[in-house]
Amino acid sequence: MEEGLSALGTRYRDAFAAATNEQALRLEHAKVLGKKGELTAVLALMRHVPADQKASVGSRVNAFKEEVEASFEARLQAIARAAREAELRGLPFDLSLPGRVELGRGHFHPIAQVRDELLAIFRDLGFVAESGPEIELEENNFTKLAFPPDHPATDMQDSFWLGPGLLLRTHTTTVQPREFLLRKPPLAVVMAGSVYRRDDDVTHSPMFHQIDGFLVDEKVSFAELKGVVAGFIERLYGPGLPMRFRPSYFPFVEPGAEVDCGCVFCRKADGTYAGCRVCKQTGWLEVLGCGMIHPDVFRHCGLDPERYSGFAFGMGLDRLAMLRYGIPNIRLLFESDPRFLSQF
Repeated sequence: MEEGLSALGTRYRDAFAAATNEQALRLEHAKVLGKKGELTAVLALMRHVPADQKASVGSRVNAFKEEVEASFEARLQAIARAAREAELRGLPFDLSLPGRVELGRGHFHPIAQVRDELLAIFRDLGFVAESGPEIELEENNFTKLAFPPDHPATDMQDSFWLGPGLLLRTHTTTVQPREFLLRKPPLAVVMAGSVYRRDDDVTHSPMFHQIDGFLVDEKVSFAELKGVVAGFIERLYGPGLPMRFRPSYFPFVEPGAEVDCGCVFCRKADGTYAGCRVCKQTGWLEVLGCGMIHPDVFRHCGLDPERYSGFAFGMGLDRLAMLRYGIPNIRLLFESDPRFLSQF
């Protein structure tokens, strides 16, 4: 033990003095005090030290550790001072010069790409793009859209409430009553943005994105709705794709429907469908929900349901982006991983 400690005391000082940068210094420090360092090997001999001498030997070991640490800190500060002085005495450099590494240009997020594409389609169909606040009044989010007071969506388990009568909007349909109060029909409006609900799994996120639209005028029928939806699907997926309406319930429309189109992933050249994981072997993809605007919505917004009629539709941008790009988990859209985003 005595010989081992004496040998270490003569070696580590020279090694520290020879280190010219922090990395080399820390490597020499680990050689002495690291888990596999020289002191650890010397301490293995403690079992051979007589019991009446262990206290004195342990005191020498602790003193040695303190000397090593003090020498290490002093040399570390000296290296830092030398690096700083070299930096200050060095030639000046121009911060305005371009970098040596060429950075690639960024691009829109996949959700933004899908959003802009859909808004462009609806603009071509005659709709005007509008927007609304993400913090919304309860009456615009639920009451004016004919949600019953006991509807599950109004519960704390489904909505983020910020205070009495104030919440994060659960759908972009909130723009509809706002537009009704600002302007009178005829109206053809589409709106896209972030919405919030208390959902969180591989296909749902507490924050996601929707696009909603509506058309209101005198004598609007389900035929106009079908024409707009058919035109939208043709622009989105190409001509010749089959489409179907399935009855469904939404508080703010009557009748309501879900719209499916033929699966674009497993469609064969002859027009048949092989069935795949995306369409769950059915050959159909759910695209959007829609329906004729409920008369109560018109009444709550100050419009005469006997004079005006109209239709509304809505869809999730995140789901369309997942279908478009084959994304398996919705969380990938919000983690901002450049390795993932660079693929689009």
